[in-house]
Amino acid sequence: MSAPLLEIGGLEAGYGDVQVLWGVDLAVASGSIVCLIGSNGAGKSTLLRAVSGLVPAAAGQIRFGGEDITHARPSRIVAAGLVHVPEGRRLFAGMSVRDNLLMGAYKRGDGRAAVRRDLERVLALFPRLAERSRQDAVTLSGGEQQMCAIGRGLMAAPRLLMIDELSLGLSPRLVEELCSALVGIRDAGVTVLLVEQDVMTALELADDGHVLQGGRVVLADTSARLAANPMVQQAYLGAVVAHP
Repeated sequence: MSAPLLEIGGLEAGYGDVQVLWGVDLAVASGSIVCLIGSNGAGKSTLLRAVSGLVPAAAGQIRFGGEDITHARPSRIVAAGLVHVPEGRRLFAGMSVRDNLLMGAYKRGDGRAAVRRDLERVLALFPRLAERSRQDAVTLSGGEQQMCAIGRGLMAAPRLLMIDELSLGLSPRLVEELCSALVGIRDAGVTVLLVEQDVMTALELADDGHVLQGGRVVLADTSARLAANPMVQQAYLGAVVAHP
């Protein structure tokens, strides 16, 4: 098992007086795909926002690559190589696909040649984006918009890519295509932390998983063991589990 790239210990966070996360412990091994599963309101999106600095941590610690980023500014977190692809894609209207992708590289300091190489890699990973590079990004189909959002994240040269709701509103065929792309992204050296409502898709894709319930991690294991866990089967996979 690789050393953790992301380590979260005792994390508590929320919005104003409403606490959402309660003592969350979580580790993401370098070179893996890790999924977060749970029902609506479990705290999955809040956890990603806290890690990326968009929601302040009230308690606990977040370490990335051995560095404490608990109270770091979002710009510093991105510069360190931790990139968040938010739910809803959040593409820039009135800008082409190509310009949306280049916005991901806005804060990079490694030169135009490196950015150009990464743009070529993203367009090779998602050929549909290459075909539509001059098109306004918000006029793309839902699946193409998700490709563009992930591609924009990759343009920031991440070490860890966090994706919130990969499959939301997409057809099974497009979800399968995106999952294949994520495997390729992982194999190219980018670690992935995935929030996904489709539990079966998440567990089939990921190496390890965590189950959030009421803002707490209630289960953490390999994805294969989680898929075989009676609690997960009954609560999230629609299985009828016999009780002694």
